[in-house]
Amino acid sequence: MKKVGFIGAYDKIDLIVYIAKVLTELEKKVLVIDATAKQKARYIIPTINPTVMYVTEYEEIDIAVGFNNMEDIEKYLGVNENQKLEYDYILIDVDNIQAFNDFGLEEAQKNYFVTSFDAYSLKKGLETLMEIKNPISLTKILFSKEMLKEEDDYLNFLSLGYKVIWNEYRVYFPIENGDLNVIYENQRVAKIRFKKLSVQYKDSLAYIVGEILESVNDNIIRRTIKTI
Repeated sequence: MKKVGFIGAYDKIDLIVYIAKVLTELEKKVLVIDATAKQKARYIIPTINPTVMYVTEYEEIDIAVGFNNMEDIEKYLGVNENQKLEYDYILIDVDNIQAFNDFGLEEAQKNYFVTSFDAYSLKKGLETLMEIKNPISLTKILFSKEMLKEEDDYLNFLSLGYKVIWNEYRVYFPIENGDLNVIYENQRVAKIRFKKLSVQYKDSLAYIVGEILESVNDNIIRRTIKTI
C-alpha cells in the first residue's frame, strides 16, 4: 500500500479521481481520500446514502469523505489492528497542515503541490507548506494559462525558507483550453470520460500516473488513457 499526497488550496479532487481512474484501469485497487475542509467530493461524487463519514465506490474507485485520519477509515471498513487496508494506492487530497500530519503524508511515497497562480490558491496553499517541520520533497503541479517561467520563479520566491525540496521537473495543466467544460460535463453525467480532454491535459495525466507506478511502460499508460 502506497500513499500519494496532493497538497494545496487549489481545487484538485477531479484531477485526483482521474489519476485514480487510470490506475484502476491498470488493475490497481485505489482509495481516494478527500481530507480538505470543503470536501468537494461530497458534492461531485454520486453516493446513495451520504453520512458525516462514508466510503463510496465510483467507477471502481473507493472514495472516502469526512474522515480525520487513516485509523478512522480502517475502523469504518472493519479493519482491525493486525490487518492493513487492501489498496495498492491511497491518493489523499489535503489543504491544511492538520490533515497533512494526521494522514502521515510526511512518509508518503510521493507528494505533489497543486496550485494555480491566482493569489488565493497560491498563498493559501503555501500556508500548509510553511508549517511543515521536516524537509519534504515535492513535485509542482501547476495550472497555468501560459506556463510562464516568471510564475514558477514567483512560487520559488514565496517558498524561500520553507522545508521544501522542489523536484526539478514540473507538471503543467492548461487553463482555458476547454478542459474545464469537459470536467463539468463529466460531473453532470456522473461519468469519467477522457476523450474530449486536451492533449496537454492527457499528457500531464500520463506523466503523473507514470511517476506513481514507476515500473509501468509509458506507452501502456497512454494507450489506457485513450480507452477511457
